[in-house]
Amino acid sequence: MTRQWLRARQWLLLLLGLSNLASHAIAAGISLDLGSSDSIKSAASTVAYDLVTFYTGNNTGDVPGNLPDPYYWWEAGAFFGALINYWAFTGDSTYNTITVQAMEHQAGTKGDFMPLNQTYTEGNDDQSFWAMSAMMATERNFTNPTNSPGWLAMVQAVFNEQAHRWDKESCDGGLRWQIYTWNAGYGYKNTISNGCFFDIAARLARYTGNATYAEWANKVWNWSKVNGLITADYQIYDGTTVDSNCSSYDRTRWSYTAGIYLHGAAVMYNYTSSLSSNSSSNSSTVWKNRVDGLLTATNHFYSTANSSANVMEEPPCESTGSCDTDQLSFKAYLSRWLADVMQLAPYTYDTIIAKVRATATAAVSQCQGGSSGTYCGHKWSSGSYDGTTGVGQQMGVLEVLHGLLATEITGPVTANTGGTSEGNAAAGTESDETEDEILFSTITTADKAGAAVLTAVVVGLIFSAVYVMLV
Repeated sequence: MTRQWLRARQWLLLLLGLSNLASHAIAAGISLDLGSSDSIKSAASTVAYDLVTFYTGNNTGDVPGNLPDPYYWWEAGAFFGALINYWAFTGDSTYNTITVQAMEHQAGTKGDFMPLNQTYTEGNDDQSFWAMSAMMATERNFTNPTNSPGWLAMVQAVFNEQAHRWDKESCDGGLRWQIYTWNAGYGYKNTISNGCFFDIAARLARYTGNATYAEWANKVWNWSKVNGLITADYQIYDGTTVDSNCSSYDRTRWSYTAGIYLHGAAVMYNYTSSLSSNSSSNSSTVWKNRVDGLLTATNHFYSTANSSANVMEEPPCESTGSCDTDQLSFKAYLSRWLADVMQLAPYTYDTIIAKVRATATAAVSQCQGGSSGTYCGHKWSSGSYDGTTGVGQQMGVLEVLHGLLATEITGPVTANTGGTSEGNAAAGTESDETEDEILFSTITTADKAGAAVLTAVVVGLIFSAVYVMLV
């Protein structure tokens, strides 16, 4: 064997090695062709698969519907909304079974998303995120539950309970962040809780045709405007304090608070446009103006740099690299609601889709992490993978991909356009449980059994001590 042959062989092996590395580099990440529905759905399938790997609620001994630490319960509600959307936009039913199981379990015994394992610490916004996923199931004719009230009835229960909590004792209305006094934040009327209530009311009005829900949507909008949560130029602040009579604000602007009011306004525009009276026509114009103003205000959440123009950002925390677990998911909800807005207010399509396309391209390019090489990052406008993985990151990319398919499926249905979910307008109208009842309900059967054992032990020790003293 000559030295020249050995050298040639070494070069050949080196070239083969480089070729192998190159093929792996091409295989890593997710390919996306914006002009191909099949490519978009394939990308969504990969992102959805990686998303579901974070879920443990279908494991033996775990609780259906729960995500593991560090994810809070509300984000689990949003997680299953993403899976409902995934089915609606792609037609892939792979995750429908675990979604129905989770939603039914977390709806609780009364079907109002106040299960005993969460009620003690639950806030109005937490309850709403589960209810909005149930509303998605209603509007998309998702698989109906088998062992609990219909999706529509669940949403109506939440609406009725939150209407009962409307707090006229302070600031002349509004929902507090927290339901019960012992939770930090009870003195704060946050925009997302009120925005979710506004959105739920608007969607129930559109779906059922019941004008009472529309009246509530108008009431919440007007309260939010009068109390400064919605500014004259449609910026949306984080919330206001009860102690200041709602005159002191946290002026932080988050993408999901902008998104929830934009979505609700688009629902009201669609609803009022479908009515025939002159007053409804005037209302439709009012809501169109609000949609336009809110849509313009969302420009705050897109990069203006030449290299990343029109790519969605979360300015309050991305700029400092300090987004917490919750905040990592916020862009998912703005993306989710923009997909609906294009269907509910079709005239917005050209404005929105340009940003969705730019964002989708940048977001998918971030999907280079994890063991599979396809887990997604969060800082989409940076031009390079940020090294993070998580539920929020996966949901964000998945919902952006759904937006690319907005014109390929029909919009949200109503009871008059094919909706099949069973409702109950009286659900949740019984009075809310008192704080004493909630506190008492946290003492579980297991706690009682443990207390009984402890009591028996203590009694035994007392008798033993008495016996010793007598002897």
